Amino acid sequence: MKKIVITGGAGFIGSHIVDHFARHYPNAKITVFDKMTYAADIHNIMPLIETDRIELIVGDVCDLQKCYTLLKDCDLLIHAAAESHVDNSFGNSLEFSRTNVLGTHALMEAALKSSVPKIIHVSTDEVYGEVIEGRVDESAHLLPTNPYSASKAAADMVIQGYKKSFHLPVITVRSNNIFGIRQFPEKIIPKFLLLMMMGQKLPLHGTGQNMRHFLAAQDLCQALDILVQKGEIGQIYNIGTMDEYKNIEVAEMICALFDQNPKEAITYIDDRPFNDARYAITWEPLKALGWKPAIHLRDQLPDMARWYYDNFDRFAKNGEERINAPKLQKAA
Repeated sequence: MKKIVITGGAGFIGSHIVDHFARHYPNAKITVFDKMTYAADIHNIMPLIETDRIELIVGDVCDLQKCYTLLKDCDLLIHAAAESHVDNSFGNSLEFSRTNVLGTHALMEAALKSSVPKIIHVSTDEVYGEVIEGRVDESAHLLPTNPYSASKAAADMVIQGYKKSFHLPVITVRSNNIFGIRQFPEKIIPKFLLLMMMGQKLPLHGTGQNMRHFLAAQDLCQALDILVQKGEIGQIYNIGTMDEYKNIEVAEMICALFDQNPKEAITYIDDRPFNDARYAITWEPLKALGWKPAIHLRDQLPDMARWYYDNFDRFAKNGEERINAPKLQKAA
């Protein structure tokens, strides 16, 4: 493989994908294509830029002409660029449709015209909507419930059309919530870690009983690599984990890291206009290829707390200061 293009590669998930493929494909030229919006950070990929291991091109996936140039002689395209924060989608839904739907459409059109031989499209389990009981597989209907998941489902449908009409060589992945270092602090784990460091309360939507499965960024990258090598073109693969927690449980684990009383540290705020109670998926096709999750949220939280403590200034605004250093002990 000579050339790999990764969209959104300066963001949280994208930068972990870049790290993995730069390490495991040393002979490939890797190009990162990123708009460098608020959730991207040059620091995420700077070590690889400084060593000339990767190239960063700043641009918008909606720019069809730039996509044509980007994908010339590309052997593998991993499309991870997206607007992804559900809260933001309620107030800025058109931007989500623009980036996630039109951007994906432009990229797939450019990939078709450029004859890219393999494409991995990073979707989400949220396109299946609420799963109150049990788990759903890749054949489940798409039932998105908010502007973010609707835009991702629409992108999946654009890709489905290109697969059927033009036999575009795409593999779609739908994963659980991803956790790890470098995540922008709008999502629950990094947000609550930083709030703890500033001595502020942890705001939980509604009653805090909503449940989520948490998949490590490194496990996601391992899954993508296996699919690059063994995945069947045209198929959809769920990427899941059994690590399931209520939001209140996540907050309590973070409180334990800081030796704080959850009853005093947690506050409850108005819920989202709609807040899915639970997502849950199976991943038998990926398991059959030899993949399984290896990293657990509970085990990783202390190291994540230390990373956010050491990189606090990267995310601090308006002169905020750390008040408490994390007690790096296993959450109870």
